[in-house]
Amino acid sequence: MLFFAGQTMANNNPLIFNVDYLKLLKEPVVTFNNINSLPEDSGVSGAKLAISDSNSTGKFINQKFSLNQFEFNDPSELLKHVKQQFIDGVFVFVISGDSKVFKALNIWAKDKPVLIFNVSDPTDDMRHNLCLSSVLHTIPSYRMKADALAQWLVAKRLSKVLLIAGQNKADKDIADAFSLAAKRFRLKIIDKKIWDFNTDLRRSTQQEVPLFTQTSRPYDVVFVADGHKDFAEFIPYNTYLPRPVIGSAGLEALAWHRVIEQWGASQLQSRFTRMAARSMNELDFSAYLAVRTLAQAAQQTGSGKPKDLVTHIHSDAFELAAYKGRKLSYRPWNGQLRMPLALVQPNAFVSQSPQAGMLHPNNELDTLGFDAPEMRCD
Repeated sequence: MLFFAGQTMANNNPLIFNVDYLKLLKEPVVTFNNINSLPEDSGVSGAKLAISDSNSTGKFINQKFSLNQFEFNDPSELLKHVKQQFIDGVFVFVISGDSKVFKALNIWAKDKPVLIFNVSDPTDDMRHNLCLSSVLHTIPSYRMKADALAQWLVAKRLSKVLLIAGQNKADKDIADAFSLAAKRFRLKIIDKKIWDFNTDLRRSTQQEVPLFTQTSRPYDVVFVADGHKDFAEFIPYNTYLPRPVIGSAGLEALAWHRVIEQWGASQLQSRFTRMAARSMNELDFSAYLAVRTLAQAAQQTGSGKPKDLVTHIHSDAFELAAYKGRKLSYRPWNGQLRMPLALVQPNAFVSQSPQAGMLHPNNELDTLGFDAPEMRCD
């Protein structure tokens, strides 16, 4: 007889939940600026802390959580592993991968009681066109971040934007997301420039950037779309007009940053630092949210049955406490976790979006990212 992880054979035994953290390894991206590279243990360290936090509560309600970590070079091997683990009773998979992996997993997971969390890929296609009904996204999308920054621009009455974008796919995706956000919040992109320099700017920034950012019309702010942070950090303080820089440098919209301290976040930051000997980053926090989603669903339902937990997490009744000042939930139309986003500069918290006064007929958090009427499912 097959027993799913989370089911027990006797009432006096604890409910046991096994979580797999799966990481698809990628070729490193070569950039001129490598100061923003993520630690190797990013993501899994957040999951480990969530397991610890969940067990702190679980011991009082007879629930136990455990984590297993796996790495793969080949997407097909990751998919094969998930299928076998599911047969063996695991139904919770926290995955750092790409859209191709999640598309394949979504096809396999149809009508199965399984939880698949995307903790690393912010691309908008998965939330807008692919509509992966079996995948939950705890990492905010490019569009959510673009909307968060656009709202801040509206609040500050900075309406004229110079958009600078790199040439790789991530840069284009970020630029496209901001273009949609600008249209939603009636901002004007006065010019769009493509960054095509292939020289090391550490020695020529003061000569190159002012010329590059010179335009025929004035601008209030510069938005930089640089997914790998290859050139973005060279833009602030070097623009032709002395203007604030946002996007991939300067003011950023993030789910998490070490400067966040409100709503009990400082305690979470301290616990993570003691465990990992570094600060928690956005990937860590996304993995943390994925594991805590399972734990809070188990606590709220008192059930260890996969079907009960999956149904509850996808329902309007589910709420996730996440050091954000309010309870979070998943959007039924694309599986994205609704959340406020912090607007931060490298060493300080600046603001939080949704900005005050941003209204929505159902939930103001849905002013960040793709709303239900915008969906274009293939």
